Amino acid sequence: MRSGWRHFLWPEWNRRFLVRLAVVAAAAWLLFSQFLLPLRIRGASMEPAYHDGGVNLCFRGRYWFGTPRRFDVVAVRLAGTRVMLLKRVLALPGETVAFQHGRLLVDGQPVTEPQPVLAGGDWELPPRRVAPGRLFVAGDNRSMPIEQHVLGEAELERVAGAPVW
Repeated sequence: MRSGWRHFLWPEWNRRFLVRLAVVAAAAWLLFSQFLLPLRIRGASMEPAYHDGGVNLCFRGRYWFGTPRRFDVVAVRLAGTRVMLLKRVLALPGETVAFQHGRLLVDGQPVTEPQPVLAGGDWELPPRRVAPGRLFVAGDNRSMPIEQHVLGEAELERVAGAPVW
């Protein structure tokens, strides 16, 4: 049996507890700062898929070994990893994208979007070619006027990942 004031203040179970606590804290910090970034959704531009005030996680490893495909939802970094936009990929590098009477056109052809989109808006956007190394992204809530959306080209390097759900 140990004796002395040190054993009285720091019994063995205390030391084990503190080591475990430090390991769990370090693992949580690593997980939630490097791999799964917490997101708070602000705004209605991605409704009905993602609602204002919702919480999600951005998986940063989603595009480590590939690039986003059309209709993927991506988190685009605006400033570091603190400010990001959730947007849907509508056109890939080299494609021409346009909106006519609220209808999405890619390379001059109407595209049927597989996910639910809040239609009702009359979006008009003249054709534009997506530059190499960029994606054209927009929100799903097309009932909002196009002027209230942040949409357009995003550099592939600024894609931080994809929401987990």
